[in-house]
Amino acid sequence: MRFCGAALLSLLLCASLRAEVLHLATGDDYAPFTGKALPGQGILTQVVRAALAEQGMAITLDWLPWNRGYLQTRRGDYDGTFPYVRSAEREADFLYSAPLYVTAQHLFSRSEDRIEVDDLPRLAGRRLCYPLGWQPPRAIQELVDAGVLQRHSPLGLKECAQLLLLQRDDLFLADHDLGESALRAIGAETGQFHRSTTTLGNNTLHFIVSRRHPRAAELIARFDLGLAALKARGEYQRLIESNLE
Repeated sequence: MRFCGAALLSLLLCASLRAEVLHLATGDDYAPFTGKALPGQGILTQVVRAALAEQGMAITLDWLPWNRGYLQTRRGDYDGTFPYVRSAEREADFLYSAPLYVTAQHLFSRSEDRIEVDDLPRLAGRRLCYPLGWQPPRAIQELVDAGVLQRHSPLGLKECAQLLLLQRDDLFLADHDLGESALRAIGAETGQFHRSTTTLGNNTLHFIVSRRHPRAAELIARFDLGLAALKARGEYQRLIESNLE
């Protein structure tokens, strides 16, 4: 009987350990934040792993096209996904963590056709490249809805950088580091593009869990505790700085 009790306890412990492995999805080619080929698979992949590890949770990570990963997480196929900008549409379906990272959104255009933020309302018919599944800032979405900008949505930002330099699109929108990383990845030289001198404001990137998930509130709360612990001892800042050097 004692042996059976020990075996049962062992099985329960194993089951408990398995329950603490979260199955997450993210997308590729979002340097420096996520990417299969990046060191540590990207800055925010490292942050997510570390924050969950603080709470005793490990992860499996599937790399999917952005839109597919988002939709499959929304319907509950995955425990969570990252990194996503907050929007009213998404908040109806997901709970958000505390911010993983704050980004400042610049416009990237060709050097011979420099576009600034103040120019946008007068750019009727210009072609904006913004990847599939990404949520643009409200001001940009309003211009798309009004027909001022024509949105083109390839799979990733690297494709937008290529299309910009091939003159098939006129501009793309990205954080300073993200945009320049995409341009470097296609071999662009600094003199070939212009980064706007002003920004469209800041966006925050988050870890998100579907409201359909039975443990959604718990997972977000535990994630936030783990992230706060990383920040309190300086580990978060070390992760960010070491990846942006």
